[in-house]
Amino acid sequence: MLTRLTRFAPPAAERPRWAARLLDVCLWLALCIPLTAAFDTVPPTRMWTAVVGIPLLGVAVAVRRKWPLAALAVPVGLGLAASRDLFTFEYAAALAALAYLAGVRVGRARASLWFFTGVAAAGLPLCVLVTRNLWPWFSLVLTLLFNVVLPWLLGRYRRQYAALVRTGWQLAERMEHEQQAVADRTRLRERARIAGDMHDSLGHELALLTLRAGALELDPRLAPDQREAAGELRVAAGTAAERLRDIIGVLRTGDEAAPSRLPADDSVDALVERARASGVDVSLRRGPGAAAAEGAMPVMGGRAVYRVVQEGLTNATKHAPGAPVDIRIAGDDRSLDVTVANGPPQAAVARAGAAPAPVSGGNGLVGLDERVRLAGGELRAAPTSDGGFEVAARLPTADGAPVRGPGDGAPWSLSRRELASARLQVRRRLVQTVAVPVAVFTALLLLMGVFALISPSWSVLDREQYDRLRVGDSRESVESRLPFFALDVPPEGSPAPPRGTTCVHYTVRAYADEAAYRLCFADGRLAYKTVLHRQD
Repeated sequence: MLTRLTRFAPPAAERPRWAARLLDVCLWLALCIPLTAAFDTVPPTRMWTAVVGIPLLGVAVAVRRKWPLAALAVPVGLGLAASRDLFTFEYAAALAALAYLAGVRVGRARASLWFFTGVAAAGLPLCVLVTRNLWPWFSLVLTLLFNVVLPWLLGRYRRQYAALVRTGWQLAERMEHEQQAVADRTRLRERARIAGDMHDSLGHELALLTLRAGALELDPRLAPDQREAAGELRVAAGTAAERLRDIIGVLRTGDEAAPSRLPADDSVDALVERARASGVDVSLRRGPGAAAAEGAMPVMGGRAVYRVVQEGLTNATKHAPGAPVDIRIAGDDRSLDVTVANGPPQAAVARAGAAPAPVSGGNGLVGLDERVRLAGGELRAAPTSDGGFEVAARLPTADGAPVRGPGDGAPWSLSRRELASARLQVRRRLVQTVAVPVAVFTALLLLMGVFALISPSWSVLDREQYDRLRVGDSRESVESRLPFFALDVPPEGSPAPPRGTTCVHYTVRAYADEAAYRLCFADGRLAYKTVLHRQD
């Protein structure tokens, strides 16, 4: 299966440069189509943004790979220049496309979120000061949410999916290497087995042959030429034995299985004392019932307890020199718990010139788990919250406990951690893609509802102030006497404003929509004022 996966693995080569440039040109032409189609429909005031936008979009497409957020800022700025609410036919496609590509390219989401927040924050004073109304800002945020943020989230999802796919291929390749390593270990074990067979059988026979040849060489009943032949046979047998030892040495090359040099009756207390004598700050604590549980341990369980303490001390001295080591043993009539915990490495010891720790092959915990498993127990090894490390085992005190399968419940399994991390990232991306737009949209609706309730009281023009306004007054002097906020729309059924003028509307009194004041300006002066009544 792994060979088949490797055969169909996606190529790692990048797209050719000419193909990338051709794709950029096609994307630029596609984004310019709405701008050219809008020349006949947009007002003359927005014509210049379309003319300037065509080359600027080309620049944005050219830099989208290296500076994706800068490329996205181009249609955002052009859209705000064309319309305060950012919703424009000319740049809707450019906003969505470049936002999606930014989601694919930008690794960390923080920069993009700051960018979106900055656009919304910059649009607030722009809309309020220019239009004297807050509703265009609500429209800007909605456009930003659905036309920019949502495509960006889709791009982020694609980036995460591609990362998961790459991780899957990497794991498959790693599994293939691990499978090859397993095969190599199997071959080494077979070579060691053959070496043992040769040592047990051929070595014994050659030793007997040498011994018998030596006896014949010294036998006085044989003729001199016969004793000389026996001597030659003895020398040949010795030479064969030496060659056999050489062959056994070759077969045992790479064999990691070595006999233990520790005495069979060595105890945990003796191990701790030797560690203290070597300068390790180690403490041993036994809880109630620990002594009785240790005394009831079977042979395999007792050696497993010793190996847990030994491996914990070895890891501490290797990876956390100078850190205190705490050994805790507690038990009852059913099980014995052994915990070896060390603190974080001491920087002072490292600076003092401590000897460098030997490189760990990562097999100590694997072998320890196998020994604990065969004793019917469970092993747990993981970092602690303070930066240290803890090795803990629970072993049964009764002989004949059920043995779990190899690797069951191994908490340090790399594949399990990566799978859990990948699942967590997928869930987070799904929550972000769905929950973030929904939460922002809900908050915006609530804000719009609150503003709709209170804004009528902020757009009331006093009757006396209205009567003081004279046609021909400058716009600056008129606006200085007007409320800051204006109505977003005139009363229903109002006539169209005079040609060539820009008009603003104000309420007669709070929460009354039957009438409104209309003030129209032309050439920087008040050109028209009237009272509009709703036409039912």
